[in-house]
Amino acid sequence: MVFGKDLSCKRGGIIMYIANEARIIKESSHGYDLIPIQDEMLSHREVELVGEVNADSVNALIRQLRYLQSKDPESPITLYINSPGGSVDSGMALYDVMQAVSCPVRTVCVGLAASMAALLFVSGSRRDMLPHSRIMIHDPLIPQTGGSALKLKAISDDLMETRQIIAAVIAEHSGKSMEDILAKTATDSYFRAEEAVEFGLADHIITSLAESH
Repeated sequence: MVFGKDLSCKRGGIIMYIANEARIIKESSHGYDLIPIQDEMLSHREVELVGEVNADSVNALIRQLRYLQSKDPESPITLYINSPGGSVDSGMALYDVMQAVSCPVRTVCVGLAASMAALLFVSGSRRDMLPHSRIMIHDPLIPQTGGSALKLKAISDDLMETRQIIAAVIAEHSGKSMEDILAKTATDSYFRAEEAVEFGLADHIITSLAESH
């Protein structure tokens, strides 16, 4: 077992790194407990999407959102995002749950919110970006595939329908027209924080994470 450098934690306790996993040592009536930092964040209604948008990351977040709604159906939840995107189906599942829970879900872009992660960021009840974070939107990509012409046509038709759905969601949450969004998603369109706010993809640029509460 290898321990990293101990760091003072803002909310009390000590942060320790065990096998690259951050844990907090907290004193309790039973002595000292070693708590995963994600559990500590969850107790403060904070969750995160870090890395690829896939079934595992999305299912974990859906469980967390449902749990937090059951504990308090009105208090906001903060979702931190640093992700290159990933599965459209998984991303849309998380989007639907974010819209379905009664709690406002604030989103904070920490680094990069690209592709499906950008759609999730844009759909937050309040969208905050750190000064050097970026957003990237583009059309969905066709997976590597083979087969008959009819199969390829079916895949292409589905892809075009998905393109329209994604553009409609981004348009709804940005206040832009479908035409404006489709023009941007035709290529990989990157937005720095100031540009994202100007285009309607974000609400605020923050310099302190405390500002997102």
